Amino acid sequence: MDDSELIKLTGADKQLLGLFKQRRKEAEKEAEAFKKHFFEKEIRVLGISGSKRDLDDCPQESSTTEWLLDKCLDEAQKLGAKTKKMRLQDYNIQPCKGCYSTTNTQCHFKCTCYPEGKFGDDMTNKLYDMCMWADVIVWATPIHNFKISSLMGLFLDRLISMDGSLKPADPHRAKDKDLNKKHTKFIQLTANEKFGSGFLRRFTGKIAGVIVSGHEIGASMTISSLFMTLNNFGMLFPPFSNVYAINTRCEPTYTDTKALRNKCHEDDARLLAKNLIAAAKIAKRKGDYWWHYDSGSN
Repeated sequence: MDDSELIKLTGADKQLLGLFKQRRKEAEKEAEAFKKHFFEKEIRVLGISGSKRDLDDCPQESSTTEWLLDKCLDEAQKLGAKTKKMRLQDYNIQPCKGCYSTTNTQCHFKCTCYPEGKFGDDMTNKLYDMCMWADVIVWATPIHNFKISSLMGLFLDRLISMDGSLKPADPHRAKDKDLNKKHTKFIQLTANEKFGSGFLRRFTGKIAGVIVSGHEIGASMTISSLFMTLNNFGMLFPPFSNVYAINTRCEPTYTDTKALRNKCHEDDARLLAKNLIAAAKIAKRKGDYWWHYDSGSN
């Protein structure tokens, strides 16, 4: 499709079309760097804790979910991986404002609602980079009302910035709705199967595991909701990729810590690490393939 046709179909002028093409080149370059990083020999594991429980806060007990995560990360480290832990409660994470629903390119990477630097929150200034660093991500959340914790939900909402977003076409007009609609139309018309040619999905190919714990039921719904979200982010799930530890309603909640922090659940968390590392080794084995998705739509 030539420039005159693109100008007609998108409503962009020649200068704006040039900006769109420049952003595409930058996205393709970022995509190549992403793949190069992924296929490095080192395996990088990030554990994310969505628990708010803390010994020095209202619960007066530490998190069992995080205890399980620690066992998983410890095993990953023993297997030769480099590990980091992200405790969401330690960071300032502001809520998503839903720019993506206006048009895809109204949402940017990194998030321009909280722009990187002094006007940004920890999500923009720190946490996106930690997610980009990882090859493997272990998502650990308590079960709250049959679902993930509010902290984990807040974090996941903000990750839309990594899933299909680009730099703003014009940084000085980042939230110009008309401009961004034209940019979206340009991507729909020009994207192909090349990774980075359109909407860049930065979780593609990363390995995912899930840990949940809580009192009574809700584990299956919590795991299932995380699976659908993360799989649609483009993450890979190996066999036996989740761990859940729950107590029975016949027992009071003060018995949960003792009941859940046992060798059985610890062994499960360590087995999770072994499967995640195995999956990472398989995925990293050969760098001449990549995963496919519709780059012109998200």
